[in-house]
Amino acid sequence: MFGFGECYGVFMCSVWMWLVCVCSVCLGLVALSSVVALGANIICNKIPGLAPRQRAICQSRPDAIIVIGEGAQMGINECQYQFRYGRWNCSALGERTVFGQELRVGSKEAAFTYAITAAGVAHAVTAACSQGNLSHCGCDREKQGYHDHEEGWKWGGCSADVKYGVEFSRRFVDAREIKKNARRLMNLHNNEAGRKVLEERMKLECKCHGVSGSCTTKTCWTTLPKFREIGYVLKERYGVAVQVEAVRATRLRQPSFLRLKQSHGYIKPTDTDLVYLERSPNYCEEDVATGSAGTRGRLCNHTSPHPDGCGLMCCGRGHDTHQYTRVWQCNCKFQWCCFVKCNTCSEMTEVFTCK
Repeated sequence: MFGFGECYGVFMCSVWMWLVCVCSVCLGLVALSSVVALGANIICNKIPGLAPRQRAICQSRPDAIIVIGEGAQMGINECQYQFRYGRWNCSALGERTVFGQELRVGSKEAAFTYAITAAGVAHAVTAACSQGNLSHCGCDREKQGYHDHEEGWKWGGCSADVKYGVEFSRRFVDAREIKKNARRLMNLHNNEAGRKVLEERMKLECKCHGVSGSCTTKTCWTTLPKFREIGYVLKERYGVAVQVEAVRATRLRQPSFLRLKQSHGYIKPTDTDLVYLERSPNYCEEDVATGSAGTRGRLCNHTSPHPDGCGLMCCGRGHDTHQYTRVWQCNCKFQWCCFVKCNTCSEMTEVFTCK
């Protein structure tokens, strides 16, 4: 049985790391009913870093907190996949400093991280609703019963209620943005951009009905896209992210909205633009302040001219070559009767790592 002492170690993680821990540890060891039995107030009060509104949601919806953790983990995994060949490869995501020191720099990488996380939470909540794993939500009721006579199809099945998932993500994820500064505007914009991409990529699936396989009528429903698709789209938006600055348009001189930097007039970024305030560091050296893990010891491709190549990955420091012999069983044949006879094969392999 999962003890409270073990849970306490989970509570000492940052809020997002705690959510990840719940997904990867608690769910494998204890049923949801046992988590609830610990007491929502006890659990939520032990999570450091929750904003007041997030704590209130946690206390009222402990089942949703677990799903939020799944969404956060999905965002982390996708970030690490999309940037696996770059100097910044999201390697720090999932550690205790991920949503602390690393994201204090308003860089393009921070923009992507916030967008993919907000989209991950919305995706996970929407999926949980469709699967009946969350209270207070289910299939999209607005689409039930609608019939398009001209097109010859009607809504049926269980349409994913992405509006609910997006709204829940907005309520929880955005609630941590309390400070009234430019970074808050940046984070909120990127959160919304990630959710917008998810909404735009919803799929329409249909099933034909009729005699002998004909398609006289069709029943259609909306489904979530694969999250990998969202990752690819946001990675493209990362590549063309725009630098912005805050405009102070109130008597209190607080940032009111964002505009494109070095533009004439007050041109605002589009809803799906990823925006950043500061240029990215080079990520060559380890720097806790910027969230850079550095590239020393990273694997690189000595023949590639791309970011995964040793020239770019190692930042001009050079690379080390490691040789080892790989041995495996090969050319296996079945012998009568009754055993398998194999040869032993081997090859020399070279691996390159940054100095």
